[in-house]
Amino acid sequence: MRKYIDKTRYRYHVLNDPSVTDADYDSLMEELVKLENSFPEFADPNSPSQKVGGKPLDKFVRVAHASPMISLGDAFDEAEMREWYEKVLRLAATDVKKSGFYCEIKMDGLAVSVVYEKGLLKYGATRGDGQTGEDVTENLKTIRSIPLQLRDESKYYNFALKNRIEIRGEVYLPLKSFEALNIDRKKNNEALFANPRNAAAGSIRQLDPKIASSRNLDFMAYGLTGIETKTHEEEHQIIKDLGLPTNKLNLYCTDLDSIFELRKKWGKLRPKLDYQIDGIVVNINDEKLFAKLGVVGKSPRGAIAFKWPAEEVTTIIEEIAVQVGRTGTLTPVAHLKPVLVAGSTVSRATLHNADEIVKKDIRIGDTVVIRKAGDIIPEVVKSIKELRTGKEKKFKMPESCPICGGKIERRAGEVAYRCINKKCFTIRRRELEHFVSKTAFDIDGMGPKIVEQLLNEGIVKDPADLFGIEIGDLEPLERFAEKSSQNIISSINSHKDIAFERFIYALGVPLVGIETAIDIAKKFHSLDNLLKAKSEETSAIYGVGEKVAKAVVDYFNDSANKKLIEKLLTAGIKVIDYHSPVKANKFQGGVFVVTGSLETLTRDDAHKKIVELGGKTGSAVTSKTGFVIAGENPGSKYDKARKLGIKILTEKQFLEMIK
Repeated sequence: MRKYIDKTRYRYHVLNDPSVTDADYDSLMEELVKLENSFPEFADPNSPSQKVGGKPLDKFVRVAHASPMISLGDAFDEAEMREWYEKVLRLAATDVKKSGFYCEIKMDGLAVSVVYEKGLLKYGATRGDGQTGEDVTENLKTIRSIPLQLRDESKYYNFALKNRIEIRGEVYLPLKSFEALNIDRKKNNEALFANPRNAAAGSIRQLDPKIASSRNLDFMAYGLTGIETKTHEEEHQIIKDLGLPTNKLNLYCTDLDSIFELRKKWGKLRPKLDYQIDGIVVNINDEKLFAKLGVVGKSPRGAIAFKWPAEEVTTIIEEIAVQVGRTGTLTPVAHLKPVLVAGSTVSRATLHNADEIVKKDIRIGDTVVIRKAGDIIPEVVKSIKELRTGKEKKFKMPESCPICGGKIERRAGEVAYRCINKKCFTIRRRELEHFVSKTAFDIDGMGPKIVEQLLNEGIVKDPADLFGIEIGDLEPLERFAEKSSQNIISSINSHKDIAFERFIYALGVPLVGIETAIDIAKKFHSLDNLLKAKSEETSAIYGVGEKVAKAVVDYFNDSANKKLIEKLLTAGIKVIDYHSPVKANKFQGGVFVVTGSLETLTRDDAHKKIVELGGKTGSAVTSKTGFVIAGENPGSKYDKARKLGIKILTEKQFLEMIK
């Protein structure tokens, strides 16, 4: 019975050739459950019956990915695709033309990874931040298209099921299931899901697997590790043979023109599909060439997401409000008559600045075209002047800050209007939220509500006041008890030592993000040097232009900012001088690849130690790789290293090397 049900599952979800109806499948499953209950001695954790949902969890456990789940760069038109194509041609023209491209439907779902050992499902995890995700195994088990046991097709390929095999793909909610789910939620007076992607993500992050089981989620695979393949197309065929679905529309293309034709074809087909898609993933088909092209930033050079233009709809601007940002910048925001665009309901959209409103001639009451830039950020494209009734009103920037009533100014050469009242509540709240954020001082427990509460109660007036808070200040407040108060105080006190570059970022210097803060820290090495810096020294930093240089010098010359820095230092803040992460040149020029699970180190720890000793880290094993550090279940990188004759180290041997 188990074998027969697995066979029907494979034919339905993978071959798209169902041999039984849904009702028959449910009847078979019901019969299997009865058999297993009658004969518990034949229980099997890999039985299809185990996909109905296990016991509720208390929380999700974080798991590290064996290799990063990296994101793709985007192209939105043919010109951007040609630009990407020219780049890869410059790197490997002959090889690219020889390889061709494997094009996949880009599913709009939740990226997950499912890991099999000895052919059995060991665990599944969300993408998370790309390095670590959440263990959602019990919820993924409920999805019929994800088998608990792989089909053994190794006789046709050069691999064994005993290897650690990882398959990546998208969990999605078919449109029919999405509509049915929202109908049920409406009947039960529950909040409706905005779009299928949110519904799928929300289902996978439920602590009770029975909820995920009830929602008819599905899965589409797009990637495979643990088995060496020559092409991306072959990778998809193996995934299918192992028993997981890949999209039947995926297709090999020889050149850019055929990709453009395919995009047009799929664009026409898009409204007829029972799932949401937002583009084509174009992959260099040759796996060796793909690895050779490497990664730039967080995206592989050998693949790109070729997306359709943002969906556009019309609606009415009911009001234009003004938001105040961290630096005091006033941003006009359109309040819209709610409208569905690109799968979600939009009621607000940015208008950027006053000049943009004038340029587009946008008025309150206008019928306007709305789109999602990159299918994410709603923006007003234009107004439809032909539909004006004469009742529309022109927008005018306020003469005073809408929050504090303070003076507003617009500096020469800038488009932004700013509130110049340093005591403006919104500015102070956003400054403080920025100061405690993860990339800055990284103070746990200091969420927006706590920050607002501390400002409202007058306990904190500026960031330096945080370091003088005592338990007695917090305990009388709502939401605070002795333990929570102590936790906040402990978190604050444990973050008094901070790297120079993070300190610069935490101060919220205008136009300075974390990358620029690092560049500044590299140049000046210490806070003392920066405080004495001149504009020409700052503008000499690569990538820092005159505007940023002036903003930096102006910030550190401002008397109020000098007082804040002095107050922070007096409160016990220790700004650690910038030091290159390289502490010695023991590994200079050496390239290390870490594969598998290490026992005493996280992958980040191992990478940090390699860089500190002058080495470089790689994500793929190539002829340039010097060493491979292999932990448990190392996968295909280990096999490739052996074939290339690359030195393989155990974790113990690596630790001996770095003593």
